[in-house]
Amino acid sequence: MSLFGKIFGGGGKGGKGPSAQEAIQKLRETEDMLTKKQEFLEKKIDQELVTAKKNGTKNKRAALQALKRKKRYEKQLAQIDGTLSTIEFQREALENANTNTEVLKNMGFAAKAMKSAHENMDIDKVDDLMQDITEQQEVAQEISDAISKPVGFGEEFDEDELLAELDELEQEELDKNLLEIGGTENAHLPSVPSTSLPSRPAARKEKEEDEDDMEDLQRWAMEAM
Repeated sequence: MSLFGKIFGGGGKGGKGPSAQEAIQKLRETEDMLTKKQEFLEKKIDQELVTAKKNGTKNKRAALQALKRKKRYEKQLAQIDGTLSTIEFQREALENANTNTEVLKNMGFAAKAMKSAHENMDIDKVDDLMQDITEQQEVAQEISDAISKPVGFGEEFDEDELLAELDELEQEELDKNLLEIGGTENAHLPSVPSTSLPSRPAARKEKEEDEDDMEDLQRWAMEAM
């Protein structure tokens, strides 16, 4: 029987192998057992060392026997350290394998669920459905555009005719303004005086003549006296 068979208690040829969880549990139990063995050997080594020191000068034979036992315990302890390292490595490998197994199992479960969800789906039907959705969206947009467009309750007007009518109104207003300007030009204005106004030099000359006449009058009155 192999070492793993002894550890895991495997059966004959037809026996079913242990699961990863069972193997991991067995390895942990073995680790605990070896750890306790380590602690026991370390205590024995300390005890033999104390015995050797105690009998070093009094009983050399007893001291040598104690050192020999100490060496055997140390050798066993080293073997256990190596065994623990191997078991720890194997346990970690099993744990990783078990984790990968669970991950793959869950991924397979999800794949089956996805396959089951898509089982009743036909890609052609999906394309038709998406096309119908697109068409309905276009219809909804057209309806929204029609509703939002201003309406005249059945009245339709030609924009060109409205612009022509506006031009006629502007032309009529322009003609009216021109007629009002023409009537103002034909209105009666005051006549211009026919006589020219005296210039400033003529008024000065007339004043000088008046002064001469006044002097002649005064001279005549003096002579009459």
